[in-house]
Amino acid sequence: VQLQASGGGLVQAGGSLRLSCAASGRLFSWYTMGWFRQAPGKEREVVAAIRWSGGSTYSADSVKGRFTISRDNAKNTVDLQMNSLKPEDTAVYYCAAGRRPPPGREYDYEYWGQGTEVTVSS
Repeated sequence: VQLQASGGGLVQAGGSLRLSCAASGRLFSWYTMGWFRQAPGKEREVVAAIRWSGGSTYSADSVKGRFTISRDNAKNTVDLQMNSLKPEDTAVYYCAAGRRPPPGREYDYEYWGQGTEVTVSS
């Protein structure tokens, strides 16, 4: 399984970005797709996660009501729609795939994309 994240960029506070993770290879329905982020000087944290089958989702408290994770099985993509962005959302965002139910921990994820940088200016 290979994952390719895209969609990062520079945006002003209150703005929106949509990240996309393109997956190649075989993803079974029980796989969980997660979006993580790592801000400078901080540990990587899970932001949102979804079962590849779409049956179960998770959003961190810090992004609830602002970020939405979704998947498109036909396109083999998992997107993260980020609205009402805040400067504290600035981080490198990674998509990942693993076999544990959402949200899982970092070590539960076997496959990782290369990361896409999001910068939110105040």
